[in-house]
Parts: sequence; structure tokens; C-alpha cells
Amino acid sequence: MERRVALKNMGMVFGYAVAAPTVLSLVQSCKGKKVLDWTPEFFTKEEGGVVHTILDIILPKTDTPSATDVNVHVFLDKFANEVMPVEEQEFLKMCMGKFTDKVLADSQKETLNDLDAEDVEPVLAVYLKKQTDEVEELHAEAIEAYREAMETNGSAVLDDEVACFNFANSMRGSAIWAYKTSEFVAEEVLAYLPIPGQYVACDDVDTLTQGRAWSL
Repeated sequence: MERRVALKNMGMVFGYAVAAPTVLSLVQSCKGKKVLDWTPEFFTKEEGGVVHTILDIILPKTDTPSATDVNVHVFLDKFANEVMPVEEQEFLKMCMGKFTDKVLADSQKETLNDLDAEDVEPVLAVYLKKQTDEVEELHAEAIEAYREAMETNGSAVLDDEVACFNFANSMRGSAIWAYKTSEFVAEEVLAYLPIPGQYVACDDVDTLTQGRAWSL
């Protein structure tokens, strides 16, 4: 159980901790108005369109901004391009390729440019469903074996289903993290108090923050 959780979170948490100054600079560069004419740096233009669609499915606009309203797509593209090690970039591209191949096959469309939210959402929903501990353990073992084989032999094959599950769940985790990191959400949606005030040892969260989580 502990190994599965560690494998699931190790890459992202390690990357965030090591790259904290870079992440802060990326956050600053993604502030401001919504990017309307976006040219990805890491993803291709077509892949970027799919990422844009996925993010707004995961975090749609309601009474709060959507993921792309606060430039989560720009941030994640920059993070992948400027922070991720090469092997992680290649792993992300491979998993995304298998995910988009599945969407194209199910929708019977030919190119990524042809895809819309109605094509992506049902596939994303399948791979975001909670799995049993046993299935998650098997997925973690498959990914671990894949990484070890890549490191040893320079080539390996990861099961398509495992790759799709990994991509969908990584996108969800990254989207939520980036969304909460954005300036608007941190300061206007979550409870924000950069300079601590009165110390309250114990009180109801509804009283303290109107039920909102802290951004800091």
C-alpha cells in the first residue's frame, strides 16, 4: 500500500519540491488575463488543444473560473517544458499518446483537431473512476517495471490501459494543484491570509473561513 502511494506521488511531489523557485516564476509568468491565442511550448498545438479541453472538463467554469480561465493550461505546459526531466517528458508524451489514440478510436475521428469535449469526456470519465487497491497496486507495479526497463535497456512497453489511467489521473492531480496555485484562486476563492493574525487554537472552520480551505 505504502509503495503504491509513493509511486503515485513521488514524481510530482519531488519535482515540485526541487523546482520550487522555478515553479514560483512560472506562476508569475501565467498571471494576468486569459491567454486566448496560446502556442504551447512542450505540447504540439494539437495536443495543447486536447489539454485545454481536458482541463475545462476537470475544472469547468461555475461560480468560479474554469481551469483555463486562470491559465492552468499555460502553466502545465511551461512546467512540463522547463521543469520536468527528459525521461518524465517522454513518459508524459507516451501516456498522452495512448490516451488520445483511445479517444480517436472511440470517437471514430481522424485527428486531434477534430476532437471536442463530447469526444474526450466519456474516455476521461472511464479512467478517472476510482480503482480498487489491487488494481492500483498492479498499475503501480507495471509503471515501476516500465521505468526500470527504460533505465536498464532504453526501451519498454507499457500497457495501454495503465498508460491511459496514469495520464488521466496525472492530469487531474496536476490541474487541481495548478488551479489552487494560481493567483486568483489562491487569493479570491480560497481562504487567504499571507500575514498571520490572531491565533485561534480551536474553532469551527465555517466560522474561521466560511468553509473554505486555506491557500497558504
